[in-house]
Amino acid sequence: MGKPPPIQKRPSGRTNLASCIVATIFLIFVVIVACIVYLTIFKPKDPNLAVNAVQLPAFSLSNSTVTFTFSQYVTLNNPNRAAFSHYDSSLQLLHAGRQVGFMFIPAGKIDAGRTQYMAATFSVQSFPLSLPGPTMELESRLEMAGRVRVLHLFNHHVGARADCWVSISLTDGSVLAFHC
Repeated sequence: MGKPPPIQKRPSGRTNLASCIVATIFLIFVVIVACIVYLTIFKPKDPNLAVNAVQLPAFSLSNSTVTFTFSQYVTLNNPNRAAFSHYDSSLQLLHAGRQVGFMFIPAGKIDAGRTQYMAATFSVQSFPLSLPGPTMELESRLEMAGRVRVLHLFNHHVGARADCWVSISLTDGSVLAFHC
């Protein structure tokens, strides 16, 4: 008769531990590479907001009290590879540090790499002028906030803001200058 076949040894606990450590290191490496790819290629950027024009289509001044309609025309560009959904947006109008007008901007969506032209027009309740002179200074604050969905899984909050100072002639309500 021959020799019996050799008995195979079961792997030791050390071999199992070494395999787990190698697998864990590999998984950590994959996660790090995925994060680097995400941050370099797919990282969402804030939209680009530009104010193109400011107008006062209706203007009235009587007894040092002014009433007008305010219009602001903007361009909003979405530089991301995913749609920008804006839902928390508003336009605020200030005179001498006091709010004189406010408008919520309806929720919307701007596709990836697209530009949206928007107009915001609202009537401003009459208010007294504190220092009557040849011009009136206004400040408009436009804020567009929302989210970009990355890889159809992750939501990233982005936003843009435009603060503008507008100089208006009190004789006819024309916009003399605006700076954003």
